[in-house]
Amino acid sequence: MAPQKTQWTLVILIWLAGLGAAAQYGKMAIMFDLLARAYPEAGAGIGWAVSLVGLAGVFLGVVAGLLVARIGYRRALLGALWIGAAFSAVQALLPPLPVMLGLRALEGLSHLAIVVAAPTMIAEVTAIRGRGFALTLWGSFFGVSFAILAVLGLPLATSFGPAALLLAHAVWMAAAALLLSPRLPRVEAAVVSAPISASSVLRDHWAIYASPRIGAAGVGWLFYTLCFVSILTLLPFVLAPDMRAFVIGAMPILSIVASLTIGVWLLRWLAATSVVIAGFALSAALALALAFDAGDVALCLALSCGLGLVQGASFAAVAELNEAPSARAAGYGAMAQTGNIGNLLGTPLLAAILGAGGNGAMMTAAAVMLALGGVAHVGLAVLRRRL
Repeated sequence: MAPQKTQWTLVILIWLAGLGAAAQYGKMAIMFDLLARAYPEAGAGIGWAVSLVGLAGVFLGVVAGLLVARIGYRRALLGALWIGAAFSAVQALLPPLPVMLGLRALEGLSHLAIVVAAPTMIAEVTAIRGRGFALTLWGSFFGVSFAILAVLGLPLATSFGPAALLLAHAVWMAAAALLLSPRLPRVEAAVVSAPISASSVLRDHWAIYASPRIGAAGVGWLFYTLCFVSILTLLPFVLAPDMRAFVIGAMPILSIVASLTIGVWLLRWLAATSVVIAGFALSAALALALAFDAGDVALCLALSCGLGLVQGASFAAVAELNEAPSARAAGYGAMAQTGNIGNLLGTPLLAAILGAGGNGAMMTAAAVMLALGGVAHVGLAVLRRRL
């Protein structure tokens, strides 16, 4: 049963822990040039220092959802925060590149546990009326974290070196664990007698993605992540040079604002999946318009608002469609998996289309992907009504 009153202090603390999880990506991305100077022998391979943290999510997203449900959400979240703090502290020593890359790959396990356990815990400590806002707030954690890193983290790293930012991140993760430890409730872990094996993992993948409830948000999230980061990365190249910096900074901020304002208001009147479908439809239409007028800044900003509706409501949809904490954890695990796949493939795919056919082809492809996300949600809604 949902609580009668939302524990907003706890929600904010979990969200702050989420900022640290997002920084597991952002801390390396924001100081990429400084990292390249620290490892001059790495060449283009230094890019792996940014992306390897997502490797665990590609292969273990669903498994993480299942394991977190078995371990217990409180234990998993606190353990992942402490492990993340330890990895960041060791990375601050700037070890040899192979060691650093190994640490980044292992750090992905900490990141994965947090992004599965944290929204599951938020859903458990919020009343139904406040849950839409709380989970939409959670959905802003990546954008807010990157903004903080740009404003505070990059100057810190520039002034005192990469190690300073990595140590600051370690302190943030440890502080989050200390603040949450006495406050997190103990949500009963899932009772599962069968051990995890290769065959059981395959069965669980099938069960989750075949479920129009558990896997719904994850399926839509794949199409969202194929487009969001890749559009932010590639669209500025076809804008007027004097507008690029403004658009790069404004699009993610507007996405968050739209999610927390228009998105939350819509969630008071519509099902979360309906808001996601509306966001996909709006985004697809605007992406198609940009295929004909790539330099229109207003269309770019409007597109980020449409994507913001998809972002926040997708997290709310998992809790809305699934009552059991274990099912919610599995749903967030699916989102972690499909999100990492989308982030991994989206930019190379759209970059190749941009190179072959120009901006019109790239934005048309993005429009098709976004439309498919909406179509997938409509199809899953039809399946749910038939069950």
